[in-house]
Amino acid sequence: MSTITNLTRMWLTRSRKPFIFTNEFDQHLPFEACENLGLYVHIPFCRSICNFCPYCKVLYSKELCDHYIDTLLKEIHIVGRQSSAKKTVTSLYFGGGTPALAAERLPEIIEALKQYFIITEGIGIELHPEDVTAPLLQKLKTAGITKISIGIQSFQKKYQTLLGRKSLDPFAIHRALKTVAFETVSMDFIFALPGQTFEDLKTDVNTAFTHGANHIAIYPFIDFTFTASPLCPMKKKEKYNLLNNITNYCQNQGYTRTSIWTFSSKKNARYSSMTRDNFLGFGCSATTLLRDQFKINTFSIEEYCRRIDRQQLPTSLTLRFTLRQRMIYYLFWTAYSTQINEADFEHFFNIPLKKMYGLELTAAKLLGYITKEGPLYRMTLKGAFYYHYYENFYTLSYIDKMWGIMRKEAFPPHIEL
Repeated sequence: MSTITNLTRMWLTRSRKPFIFTNEFDQHLPFEACENLGLYVHIPFCRSICNFCPYCKVLYSKELCDHYIDTLLKEIHIVGRQSSAKKTVTSLYFGGGTPALAAERLPEIIEALKQYFIITEGIGIELHPEDVTAPLLQKLKTAGITKISIGIQSFQKKYQTLLGRKSLDPFAIHRALKTVAFETVSMDFIFALPGQTFEDLKTDVNTAFTHGANHIAIYPFIDFTFTASPLCPMKKKEKYNLLNNITNYCQNQGYTRTSIWTFSSKKNARYSSMTRDNFLGFGCSATTLLRDQFKINTFSIEEYCRRIDRQQLPTSLTLRFTLRQRMIYYLFWTAYSTQINEADFEHFFNIPLKKMYGLELTAAKLLGYITKEGPLYRMTLKGAFYYHYYENFYTLSYIDKMWGIMRKEAFPPHIEL
C-alpha cells in the first residue's frame, strides 16, 4: 500500500520529498486571509468504545468532560483573539466521540465561537442513535444546531451484532425527528462489511429515508491497524459492485449524489465537515488546514489541557506544504464532492489547473474516470470507485500511521509520510 501511495505522491508532486510533519512550536494561525473557512470542534467522550472506530475518544465522565470543555473554551479564545475583526466562516461542526454528551455546555462553546466568527451555513453535530430523543434534540436546536448526523451504521441486527452495537428502533427515532425538525438529518452507514449484500444496504437506505433522513452517508469499512475490530474488509470486486449498485439505486430513486458516499432526498440537505478549502480545528486531535500548512492537535486530553493552561496552542504536528503538495491536498478532498471546478482551482492557486495537471486530466478522461462539462470535471461511476479505492490506500498508508503514533505519543518529534 505504501508503495502505491508513495509513487502517486512523487508523480503528482513532481518530487521525492515526503510529507514531513514536525513538532514545531507556533502560537500564530494565519487564518484571517483564508476564504471558505470552516470550523470543527472535537468532543472525545463516549458512553462505550466501539471496536471499529479509529477516532480520538475516551469513556465519558462528567468531571473530565467539564474540565475538557473549560479548556476548550480557553483554546477558542486564544485562537479567536488572533483575528483583528470577526471572521466570516462557512460552518461549524461538532464531532467526536459523542458530542451530545456535552449538550448542556454546547451553548457556551457556540457563544464563544460567535465572539470571533460569523457562521453563514449552519451548525452540525454528530449523534449516537441513543441521543435521538425529542428532549435532547430540542436542546440542540435551541443551542443553534441546524444539521444532525446520526451514526446508525446499520439498522439490521446481524450487522449491529458484528459491530458491537445495540438494536435500534427506527420508529422511535422517526417520532423524535418529527417532533424537532432540522435543516439536514443525515444518517451514517458502513458498507463493505463481511457478507453484506446490495439488498442489505438497500434496506438500510430505504429505512433511513422513510424514517426521517433527508441525507445519507455510506462510508466504507476500513480496517485500521490500531483498532480492536475482528472484521475483515470486503474484496475489491465485491466492493466495486456494491458501491455501483447502491449508487445506481439511489440515483434511480431520484436522490442527489452530493459526494462519493453521500446522497440527499432534499435539494439543500448537506452534511460534510471535510469539503472546505480551509478550516480551524479546536479540541484534542482536531486538525487545522490553512493555505500553506496543516496542523493536528495532540490526542492526549491530559497534555491538551496542560498546554492550554499554559496559554499555548496544543499543536502536536505541523506540515508545511510545498505548492504541489497543497494542490494535491486541495484536489483530493475537493474530488470527494465528485467534481472539481477548474475556475475554483485557479482562484485558489492563481494557476490554471490544466497547466499543472493537464496530462493527468487527459489520462483520466481517456480511462473513463472523469467527464468534462464547461469548467467542471465530473467523476464517472468508475472514477468514483477508484477514488474510493485509492482513498483506502491513503487512509492506511498515511492516516493509520499518523494516528497510530499519536495515540501513543502526545507530541512525537517527527513523522514522514
